[in-house]
Amino acid sequence: MTIRLYDLGKIPWDQSQLIYHALAGMGREALCLVSPATPYVCLGLHQDLEQEVDLTYCEVNRIPIFRRDLGGGAVYLDGDQLFFQLILRRDNPLVPEKREAFYRKFLQPPISVYRHIGIPARYRPINDVVVGTRKISGTGASEIGDCVVFVGNLIIGFDYETMCRVLKVPDEKFRDKVKKTLRENLSTIRRELGEAKAERWNQAALSRLLAEAFQKLLGRMKRDHIDSAVRAKMDELGQRMLSKEWLYGRRSKHPLERRIKIRAGTDVVYRVHKAQGGLIRADFEVREGKFSNVHISGDFFCFPKEGIEWLESVLEGQPVDRLPRIIERFFEEKEIEVPGIRIADWITVLETGYSP
Repeated sequence: MTIRLYDLGKIPWDQSQLIYHALAGMGREALCLVSPATPYVCLGLHQDLEQEVDLTYCEVNRIPIFRRDLGGGAVYLDGDQLFFQLILRRDNPLVPEKREAFYRKFLQPPISVYRHIGIPARYRPINDVVVGTRKISGTGASEIGDCVVFVGNLIIGFDYETMCRVLKVPDEKFRDKVKKTLRENLSTIRRELGEAKAERWNQAALSRLLAEAFQKLLGRMKRDHIDSAVRAKMDELGQRMLSKEWLYGRRSKHPLERRIKIRAGTDVVYRVHKAQGGLIRADFEVREGKFSNVHISGDFFCFPKEGIEWLESVLEGQPVDRLPRIIERFFEEKEIEVPGIRIADWITVLETGYSP
């Protein structure tokens, strides 16, 4: 079966999502190259909307929200990002069975495009494209119907400020931490090449390069347009996926945790734990499996300030999987006791569930 190529340019924001959902539902193998005409927020399948997104900010600024049928986190998407959406049948022999082999194979086209325009991008397991240590493409894959859907982007520019504003965060200090970490770990074509050189690579030029790169990997594709059958399927899906029932349909089991993935290996975490002796709050980063920029606060009154500062400094740079031993040793050596707060409470508020 010939894979179809939909080079759609800028289209309405909701259609930029509905198109690949529709093609997958129809079992139609295709590559879509698309960019939203206006900004929106895209929510992961399993996320709780009210916990993840600042709904007031989005409403005031007229930023719509879409829940995709793929996992991952909430992201702010706009016309400065060119998306590739690859839809292949699960039984297609071109689809590797192992997850890492899949990403390694299908991330080669965007990597080759980045290198062609002068950005030394490389693959980083399991699903990142990076330049130096910074991520320069957001990607994800899932199964919809009988198909595997792989989506990603070339990032021409990125609105770090709005991305951090659309996210619901516990306080402005945490938002600043997210913004700082995001800038340190996410790059763009403009950032890497400079404004003047980046002007050469508009959406049309990048779409042409992406189409050529994917065809080298998958064979020649048949150019197509959104026909009546695809349009009807998009309209059908839109009735469900643009409804409040679909958008609000998930509720988190972890209301006292906020975790934002910046790139593979870098998360920003906020946790709250109610101990008998008071509420403990912790916000920190996990970088390559190690604690960074740890900040602890709470409603307890018997813990000396220097004790908190000692604990924060002790955790800095330590592997997260050593947390229990670090906490136990810290309280043994400092001989600090806080009424109603046990060692297990400190471990609970600082545990990450991290896996590399």
